[in-house]
Amino acid sequence: MPKSLLEQLPEIVANGRKEAEKILEGIESRHRVSLQTREVVLPAKDSAVHDWVTAQKRAVQREVFAPGQTRLIESPQPMLGETTFVDGPPWTNRLIYGDNLLAMAALLAGDDTTPSLRGKVDLIYIDPPFDSKADYRTKVTLPGMELEQKPTVIEQFAYSDTWSDGTASYLAMITPRLILMRELLADTGSIYVHLDWHVGHYVKLVLDELYGKDNFRNEIIWKRTASHSDSGQGAEHLGRQHDVIYWYAKTERALVNQIYEPYSQEYIDSAYKHVEADTGRRYQLDNTSGPGGSQKGNPYYEFKGAKKYWRYSKERIEKLFSEGRLVQSKTGTDWRYKRYLDEMPGVPLQSLWLDISPLQSQNAERTDYATQKPGRLLERIISISTNENSIVADFNGGSGTTAAAAEKLGRRWITTDLGKPACMIMRKRLIDQDAKPFLYQAIGDYQVEAAKATLGRDFRIGDLSTIVLSLYGALPLPPDVNPQRNLGQIASIDISGAGSRKGSKTLVLADSPNKLTGAATLKKAVAQRDNLMGGWDRVVVLGWNFEPSIGETITALNDSRLEVLVIPPDLMDRLKKKGGIDKLRGQVRFSSLQYLTIHPIERKAVANTPDGAAQETLTVKLKNYVLLSPEAINLDDANRVKLQAIANQEPLALIEYWAVDPDYDGKVFRSVWQDYRGNTANDEDALRVVTQAVVTTPTKHGPRRVCVRVVDVFGFEAEVVTILGAV
Repeated sequence: MPKSLLEQLPEIVANGRKEAEKILEGIESRHRVSLQTREVVLPAKDSAVHDWVTAQKRAVQREVFAPGQTRLIESPQPMLGETTFVDGPPWTNRLIYGDNLLAMAALLAGDDTTPSLRGKVDLIYIDPPFDSKADYRTKVTLPGMELEQKPTVIEQFAYSDTWSDGTASYLAMITPRLILMRELLADTGSIYVHLDWHVGHYVKLVLDELYGKDNFRNEIIWKRTASHSDSGQGAEHLGRQHDVIYWYAKTERALVNQIYEPYSQEYIDSAYKHVEADTGRRYQLDNTSGPGGSQKGNPYYEFKGAKKYWRYSKERIEKLFSEGRLVQSKTGTDWRYKRYLDEMPGVPLQSLWLDISPLQSQNAERTDYATQKPGRLLERIISISTNENSIVADFNGGSGTTAAAAEKLGRRWITTDLGKPACMIMRKRLIDQDAKPFLYQAIGDYQVEAAKATLGRDFRIGDLSTIVLSLYGALPLPPDVNPQRNLGQIASIDISGAGSRKGSKTLVLADSPNKLTGAATLKKAVAQRDNLMGGWDRVVVLGWNFEPSIGETITALNDSRLEVLVIPPDLMDRLKKKGGIDKLRGQVRFSSLQYLTIHPIERKAVANTPDGAAQETLTVKLKNYVLLSPEAINLDDANRVKLQAIANQEPLALIEYWAVDPDYDGKVFRSVWQDYRGNTANDEDALRVVTQAVVTTPTKHGPRRVCVRVVDVFGFEAEVVTILGAV
């Protein structure tokens, strides 16, 4: 008989501890997980953006979290987003795309420019998936059509791992994550875990074990719906109207801010029935006697003929009398304290939350994300357990409600999600909110981490390159010309009608997953094609991660004997699932790249600006966008046909978001202008972005390097870099 969940739970928790311990050991190593900054998002539409950039560039001093400890940054222009103002903390808010386990490992590790956040996070709220039967398809609305995109393969594998053995797998997934969250929490911090009836009670047992039963603060009941359709005629249960939120403190020192709710009108009419004729202020007459008498330490004295144990000191009573706050209903009766309604904070918040409604379809806050929670819910949680400038983290970011609420309340924030659609929704939502500048980051060396999980911690990059070459159908070159084991060959023989035989040789280069494939790699591949072992007819470069300007590089090379293809990002997950390379052979597609083209950028000086500062305008016009091979996108055949039609007819309609960096440094993209579908500030078309941007920026003498970046509706990125001559 299989073990019950309760019997499995000790082993699940023990294995989760071991997994977390390995990760914690790894953060001390030279090869620890890191974060790559993909974009610095500057949502503000005014000159404050430029002030922020200037201040970042001028920052030369960095305060480490330990009080009084500082260190100098050698570079006069440290990386944006990872520096500090001289008079402030070293912080920029972060939106992170990728597996939250790896994101937390990177945050715990820190790096040369960003300190570890171990013990620094004040509040963690997570809203992990509740139910294995949920349909996480993403609906993509394009002009004249609607597509249904299945979860990306990475998301699918992550989710299938979560539920492969039902609730046991779910608990195995969440346990090491909860341990890393505890490592991130400050001693004064709290964690809130939002669940429902599916797995909530099991997760609470895990939380009791990891955080301690004594640190359990509340099981909060949130009434998320007024009625529920699952309790209709014939139902065998009552309607399920609520979620549960488990609140745990890290230690007994956890910060708690008392929250008060308004009194009900019924209570006001009953308890505050007196009204001052001249001011209209409501009040009640409260007892001044000290309950418990001398045993409770209440003072005994005489005041205005009344001898008794009093609730307040004699000095306090005399002050209240002088202020007209002590009254007698009749001469000779006891003194009563006049307590005004408008001086009372309200009813202390309880654990039953019935006053926060779910988001309705017409609510302006809605982002059309399936599991979106109302902002008021997160604002309440953040208000209870943090103060202004506290650090708030959400490792299941979803629609971005936690980050949006933290931004609104003046807290610092980190949010992560494995889904690209979720990250796009969050980025747009925060831009709409005119958030402070924030970083959009991704897990560095994600494929390396996936390879370690599949091939073991001691794997070498050459092992992975050999696998990629084999799945592409290439045989490895001899070791003496292939020391890195990343080169292979394909030989084909064509037989003409005349019976002659003609051979063709293709060199294949599998690039490393821990680097960006770009111009240097392509030029090296072309040189090897022309010179290695007597030369080859063509060369194919297989890459994991690409410089965003790779399309522009390929166009500039204009080499018909060079082909660049994308290694499927889920390759390591598929190897793990299939159980080896032989079972995967013949099933892997290597796709072509997406790329962007623009019209020549117009650069003009602006005369007579209101503030007298020298400015110029850059007019940027999108020209064309070529999508990644539709075969690489997780669609069924009917939706793929629809996609191909829109890609042929109106390719720019596939752009979800685009941004301009007028001073690109070649390393970090700073978006000082953005547009995205659904943004009606630039035009009224919710299904298309505007195709022209006019960016006003301080004048720069000499050449200017402008970068334009787009993200399509499926989350793929492309960019173009243009060098402009002087005005």
